[in-house]
Amino acid sequence: MRIVIAGGHGQIALRLERLLAARGEEAAGTIRNSAHEADLRDAGAEPVLCDLESASVDEVARHLEGAHAVVFAAGAGPGSGVDRKNTVDRDAAILLADAAERAGVRRYVMVSSMGSDPDHPGDEVFDAYLRAKGEADASVRGRAALDWTILRPGMLTDDAGTGLVRLEASTGRGPIPRDDVAAVLAELLETPATAGLTLELVSGSTPVSVAVKSVAGN
Repeated sequence: MRIVIAGGHGQIALRLERLLAARGEEAAGTIRNSAHEADLRDAGAEPVLCDLESASVDEVARHLEGAHAVVFAAGAGPGSGVDRKNTVDRDAAILLADAAERAGVRRYVMVSSMGSDPDHPGDEVFDAYLRAKGEADASVRGRAALDWTILRPGMLTDDAGTGLVRLEASTGRGPIPRDDVAAVLAELLETPATAGLTLELVSGSTPVSVAVKSVAGN
């Protein structure tokens, strides 16, 4: 499979690219900064220069031609303000969905966030982030042309992955290593029967492959 990952230099994306390359998949990652090309190549992925905050739908769609799936793993980052929560975490995810539809790529896996809600109250930047992610999720879920899966991890950590998770429609709050998020994403891409699901993810006691298979088709 050829899989295009939006936000290809992100911490989860780089982990996912390594996993996909190890499986013999063809991974590509969008980046804004050409200085990041070497990092993607080291991860086994093809770097694709494309700024999702300024690109057109047609431009992004051209980068998706021939892809079997797309993953939205971009994010404005913890130091960004409200405006970039909207332009990256919301608008870029919607742009990727528009481009996937135009390019005929049905499979769309979204890295969202636990607590995402378009109606989330509050005036802090994190409140705006949860609204932006919720609006992006709602846009993707409304598209019949996409076989979407939305993954909502808990608190992300840089601890070594254990390969043991809890993956359900509702898990409650908890931490999850980025290693394990990437492993779940890779498994979701291999499991088309998870299309149409919004799933929460925290550390748990179930091996990743078993956890994904147990929710598939639900």
